[in-house]
Parts: sequence; structure tokens; C-alpha cells
Amino acid sequence: MLKGDGRLGHDLDPDDRAPRDACGVFGVWAPGEEVSKLTYYGLYALQHRGQESAGIAVSEGSRILVYKDMGLVAQVFDESVLGTLRGHLAIGHCRYSTTGSSVWENAQPTLSSTDVGGLALAHNGNLINTPELAERLAPGATRATTDTEVLTSLLAQDRSRSVEDAAAELLPQVKGAYSLVFMDETTLYAARDPQGIRPLVLGRLERGWVVASETAALDIVGATFVREIEPGELLTINEDGVRSRRFALAEPKGCLFEYVYLARPDTTIAGRGVQVTRVEVGRVLAREHPVEADLVIPTPESGTPAAVGYAEESGIPYGQGLVKNSYVGRTFIQPSQTIRQLGIRLKLNPLREVVQGKRLVVVDDSIVRGNTQRAIVKMLREAGAREVHVRISSPPVAWPCFYGIDFATRAELIAGSLSVEEIRASLGADSLGYISLDGLTKATTIPASRLCMACFDGSYPIPIDQDNVGKYVLESKA
Repeated sequence: MLKGDGRLGHDLDPDDRAPRDACGVFGVWAPGEEVSKLTYYGLYALQHRGQESAGIAVSEGSRILVYKDMGLVAQVFDESVLGTLRGHLAIGHCRYSTTGSSVWENAQPTLSSTDVGGLALAHNGNLINTPELAERLAPGATRATTDTEVLTSLLAQDRSRSVEDAAAELLPQVKGAYSLVFMDETTLYAARDPQGIRPLVLGRLERGWVVASETAALDIVGATFVREIEPGELLTINEDGVRSRRFALAEPKGCLFEYVYLARPDTTIAGRGVQVTRVEVGRVLAREHPVEADLVIPTPESGTPAAVGYAEESGIPYGQGLVKNSYVGRTFIQPSQTIRQLGIRLKLNPLREVVQGKRLVVVDDSIVRGNTQRAIVKMLREAGAREVHVRISSPPVAWPCFYGIDFATRAELIAGSLSVEEIRASLGADSLGYISLDGLTKATTIPASRLCMACFDGSYPIPIDQDNVGKYVLESKA
């Protein structure tokens, strides 16, 4: 049953939804702790990575129990549910679908049961050889239509050897982006693809271990950051401690868009805080695209760190010109056409006294289709802004992602067919400036050779077979 939260949905404009990550994953091995509650709070910290469904799997040593449903973490779980999920290890997942429809059957963690035991798995990323992998399964082996279900079934189908050995043999044959947490009745496992496209980190509890998509989730549950899980690494965590096994050579290609949009600002990537990087991006943006103006304002909250950096570098005062409704969140209540026509005003409203008569620099993190920015420019002009100059803290997003972000197709991306000047005219802005790819890359302090930036330059680090990718690739072959 779908459980609404009484809040207005953020999908008010179905033609201009933001880029979305596949999901967040969390795992904990901690005898004596309330692992289901630790997992709940870990998922709560990762809620920004996926808002369609949430689930937790636990084991007390003899069986795996999974509870999952559609909705936000706080909608799916309450005290009574968490009280039934007892054990010494758990994994959790919050999902946005990138392969397979958003239905209960495709919620995670997935569970595969055999005569000798069960296996539960949660996945952040997107596989690009899913049909090829699915052909290895017996007919009717799975009801779901996700790459995650295929992976789970393949790992579980041969229980004549250990889960660790099965994973070490299977994972080199899996292509695409995957940060995995999985478990049998006694042991927690974690693995990251050889390119390390999606993040995954290891943390230490007083009485156990935690793995999570972001360091912010470690902070929330009181775990100490140990290190990032390496690309091509498989971890096994049980009463013997943490064992590391290399299943493929590392060829690092971390997602550049994590720095722009996906990761929480209080997360650390490669030893550097995301907030610090985003402020530096704003400084670079100010140097690359200066303009005479009276006020720098962010599009809350996505543009805030870069707007701070832009103001610091340019010397133009920083201010809040737009107010965000904090209670606009995901729900299953569909807005009426009348409400939908209000569009962006349900989420943002201008402070007229602040913007009236001012030359504004409006900073945001990205432009996907352009509808939101177009509405903001119009709204600010109606509130009396004299000039509106748009600055974007990422290069033009001109290519779709096949590694775990549900971008639009290239035809739907505004930068896929229009020049910067054409986009400016479409938005109705007085000027438009995107940070350069080189400027963004240098701000991260990560060498360009170790980053995936395919959504900006169309250069995919793992070759793509266009016939075997797409959100509904398994459903279309059913």
C-alpha cells in the first residue's frame, strides 16, 4: 500500500525533473547493536540519493528477513517495524530506479533463497550488460526486471562454494557501475566496480563495521571513517574482522557529477569535503564568467555553495533572493492541473524587497531541460529584478548517463541540441555562463584521468551497447 506523507510532490513539472541517482546503500555488522535502527538512520542520511522505495534486510545468524516498501525511509519504517528486524548484521537501500519500473517487486534489498541459505543484496549504480547476464538464469528464475535481481540470482544459484568465492568469480564478468552491499545469514559483503564510478566507504563502530554510499551516513550513526573501498575490491566482514580481496585491477573513473549535485555537502570524497569543492567551483565560475551585478543569489539549496564562492571571488554581496518551501517532498498525492500550473512557485518564491531593482547573479548547479531555470528567471523579473545573469557550476549536461544517474535522453537535454547562446535566449536571461570542464575538474583536485565525465563530454569509460541499455531493457525483452 502506498503511504503518502501529506506533502506536495517535487515532481510538479514532469517535463523537468532533476537528475537522480540510482540509490543509496548501507550495511552494518555489529553484534549487540540494534542494527536495524543503525541501518534506518544510515538510509535516512542517504535519502537524497533515492526516494522511490526503501528496504532493510537483517539476519540473526540463521535466517534473513527483508522488509521493504514504496516511499521514503520514514514512510516505510516505524518503531514497531524496526522492532521486528532483529539480528547482528543488516543491509539497507533507498532507491531511485534506473533499471526496471518503480514497483514493489523491484524495491531492494533483493532476496534469493536456496536450500542451503539465503542471499540479500543492495546495489547503487547501473549495469550495462544486464541482458547478457540474464541469459545465464533459468527461465522464471526471477520476477523482477532489474539488474540487481539478476545479479542476486546469479550470486545465489551456485551455493556449492562460498558467497565470497562466487562473487570473486562473477564480478569480473559484470560490466557497468556497481557499489554493492550484500549478506548471507552470518556475513556482510561489499564490492565496488573496477572503475569505482559510484562511491562506497568503510567505517568502524565500537562493536562492528559499517559500509555506506557516503561518509555522511557514517557520521550519522557514529561510525569512524576508515577508508574508501577500492575499485575492484571485495570486502568480507564477520567475526574474523574485515578481509579484503581484489577481483579486478583498479581503473579509477569516479563520477564527476557526485561533486556537482549527487553527494551531500557534508560528505568527503578522496579526502576532501564536497562543500569545500563546491565553494571553490563557485570561485572558478566567477573568474571564468564575471559580470557587473548588485547581488549573488543561489537557487536553494543546490546552488548555495557555488554562490558563496562566486560572491567571495567577485566581491559582489551574497544574499537570499529566493525562499524554498522546506515541506515540498516526495508524495503519492498527484497535484491537480491547477496546482501544476503554479509550477516552481510551490517550491520557490522570490523576496521582492531583496531583488527589486537589482542586477542579479543566479547560481545553480546544473541545467537539464531548462524549464526550472526559465521559470526562475521569469519569476525574478516579475518581482522587479533589473537584470538576471545565470551562472551554472557544471558544464552543459549534453549526454545521458548509463552508470546510475537517470538523466534524460540526449534529445531531451537542452544542451544536447542548443548552443549556450541559444540556451540563454530560451531561458530569457541577460547572460549565461557555465563553468568549463577543465575548471570543474581542477576544483575537485582529482586528476581528469581518474574521473568519469561522460555526461559532459560524451566519452564513456566503459563502452556502451545502445541496444542493451535503458531503464526498461529487461521489460522490453520479457
